[in-house]
Amino acid sequence: MSGYKRVLLKLSGEALMGDDAYGINRATIEAMVRDIAEVVNSGVQLAMVIGGGNIFRGVAGGAVGMDRATADYMGMLATVMNSLALSDAMKHAGLNPRVMSAIAIDQVVESYVRPKALQYLEEGKSVIFAGGTGNPFFTTDTAAALRAAEIGAEVMLKATKVDGIYTADPAKDPTAERYARISFDDAIAQRLQVMDATAFALCRDQKMPIRVFSIFKPGALMRVVQGADEGTDVYV
Repeated sequence: MSGYKRVLLKLSGEALMGDDAYGINRATIEAMVRDIAEVVNSGVQLAMVIGGGNIFRGVAGGAVGMDRATADYMGMLATVMNSLALSDAMKHAGLNPRVMSAIAIDQVVESYVRPKALQYLEEGKSVIFAGGTGNPFFTTDTAAALRAAEIGAEVMLKATKVDGIYTADPAKDPTAERYARISFDDAIAQRLQVMDATAFALCRDQKMPIRVFSIFKPGALMRVVQGADEGTDVYV
């Protein structure tokens, strides 16, 4: 069993909602941070990217008919709010996180500078990359793939609600089976919606493996980092 030394964890904003309609559920974020703390305290260098769907869902009605770029900038600001909430919960757990934003909001968080991010990771601090890529028309999945490549992560961990990639939707098809491993080409050919096409292509081109697992399964994050048979490994 081989473990990873430096990983990038992609969390969806929706994961922070728990059972709420939108927003941030404190109990849910604290449960996630317990798993994150276990990994960080084991000596693994951890960087994170978080989506903004949980906050943007609450204002989505007002975004109908809005200019796409404007709506995307609102989404980027939502990721900053989530990153601050995650950072706060991590501090309460005794960790030392740093939030770095792709859009400049210097009074709130520091701007993303790659050498500084690498320095933080070397020092054992966790880095939360906020603000997506800083550009409209790109998802936070793409931001995660980009940052994973920039920091030289060994793997991109995609945290979802299900414990891997299945042959069919396990909620609808009880005969659906989980893939232990699947190649990028097979995942594309079978149209398995692992993440958006831009992020997927970036990972494939950079030969960045993706591990899809459930963030709601206690201890799953640690097992993934240790290289155990958890979730689905997407390889080149």
